[in-house]
Amino acid sequence: MHNNIVDISWWDLSIAYLLLLIPISVFWYFKTGLVKDTVVAAVRMTLQLLALGVYLEILFRLNNAWLNSLWWIIMVLIASYTTVKRSELSQKLFFMPSSIALIIAIFLIDLYFLKVLLHLDFFFESRYFIPITGMLLGNALRTNIIALNSYFGKLVAERSFYRFALANGATFREALTPFFREAIKKAFNPSIATMSIMGLISLPGMMTGQILSGTSPATAIKYQIMIMITIFVTSMLTVMLTILISNRFVFDEFKNIKTGLIK
Repeated sequence: MHNNIVDISWWDLSIAYLLLLIPISVFWYFKTGLVKDTVVAAVRMTLQLLALGVYLEILFRLNNAWLNSLWWIIMVLIASYTTVKRSELSQKLFFMPSSIALIIAIFLIDLYFLKVLLHLDFFFESRYFIPITGMLLGNALRTNIIALNSYFGKLVAERSFYRFALANGATFREALTPFFREAIKKAFNPSIATMSIMGLISLPGMMTGQILSGTSPATAIKYQIMIMITIFVTSMLTVMLTILISNRFVFDEFKNIKTGLIK
């Protein structure tokens, strides 16, 4: 224990991995094919976080704007690649739109959060800039995957409905609106539900981490409220921008859907 913070030994951390035997057993019993994916994901998570821990120590110590910006760009590009891959969409068509949307949305919210809300003198302050960006990206990624799956999956599956709407006088925007509406509802229903129970049956991980590290509950709660609002807005901006920018890549000059959208 140091400064009233209970540390976790490496031995205790290794024991925590035994909990994974529960979902792995379920996956194996029902032959879901997810056992290998789960093990690989757990190993990757461990190695990536250990490497990140070392790297963040260096970033925090140097606190250099160029290094922090480079890491910011890398995180955005990885998030964009992962979003498209998990959405089972074409990287050729969707990587650039997804990257542009993430860069715009994350930069705007970072700027608002760090300069307007926290009043930081140094925008690239690594102790805030990197973790906040990572939290926004992680949540926006999940929402974006759901939205893209819904929007483009349904658009391809029901292209006859889309063509029927155009043939009956609907504008391009009007023909796409039902698909857009459905994607937004599916993507944001979980987020709205999470916000509605926050503090009642859900104690957020970030707030828990702050409290465990010695931060007062009042300060932790204020940070959590800001984080939840900015995550929600970031996710909305990302979804809207990704779909709107992608529409310029996936339709030809006659408003027909290009082939090869979904892998």
